[in-house]
Amino acid sequence: MSEGAVRQPVLIVEAVEKRYGPVKALDRVSLTVAPGEFVALLGLNGAGKTTLFQLLSGLFVADGGSIQIHGHDIRRDPVPALAGIGIVFQQPTLDLDLSVRANLRFHAGLHGVPRSEREQRIGAVIERLGLGDVAARKARELSGGNRRRIELARALLHEPRLVLMDEPTVGLDPATRRDLLDHVMRLKAEQGIGILWATHLIDEAEHADRVVILHRGKVLRVGTPAALTTEVGAAKLADAFMTLTKVQEGSEAGGRRAS
Repeated sequence: MSEGAVRQPVLIVEAVEKRYGPVKALDRVSLTVAPGEFVALLGLNGAGKTTLFQLLSGLFVADGGSIQIHGHDIRRDPVPALAGIGIVFQQPTLDLDLSVRANLRFHAGLHGVPRSEREQRIGAVIERLGLGDVAARKARELSGGNRRRIELARALLHEPRLVLMDEPTVGLDPATRRDLLDHVMRLKAEQGIGILWATHLIDEAEHADRVVILHRGKVLRVGTPAALTTEVGAAKLADAFMTLTKVQEGSEAGGRRAS
């Protein structure tokens, strides 16, 4: 396989639109994620991050544009497209009365992991994410950080090439947030998994290979943290983000006054 083929994006979003009545939640959003790339989708609450993730995970259908996951159009070929992703949702989705292993077994069966491979895959992902000491315990007995690691382990069982993480550190303390981020960074480096990480926390976006700044349903800028900071002439990414979103707010206000 050529180097160009290897680097083909695992996710291509082109000019995607989504409306809820008169509200345009996404306005011609485009982005890509390559194998082994960590892309941060950075935006304030209400920017459209969760709406985009709902489209990427097949919960809703876009009104316009296209989404390709690992070469499969999600509208025309939803089954192979969705089979190529793992998801950690913003809201916890574990069965709290099942053990860690039981949660993982249920997910493996749901995603069609061959029975002969399930225990080996479960053991490998438990070891990789440091869950061996808690594997037999019920999910409700565990800390928020360990529950998030279980959800990440579950998302990896069917060996996806793309992992979607929607505000995965909500409710976690700073040390646990950093621990989860470190696990994800190792995954993308060691296994070449593409990561799309939605967040409103700028310190998380600073670790990304590229940042997509989303504001009121529109992509304002895409670039490395360093490039975005330099482009705006800011001292750090937080300042660049605030400058770009304020400029957009001013532009929209001017447009409303002119109309």
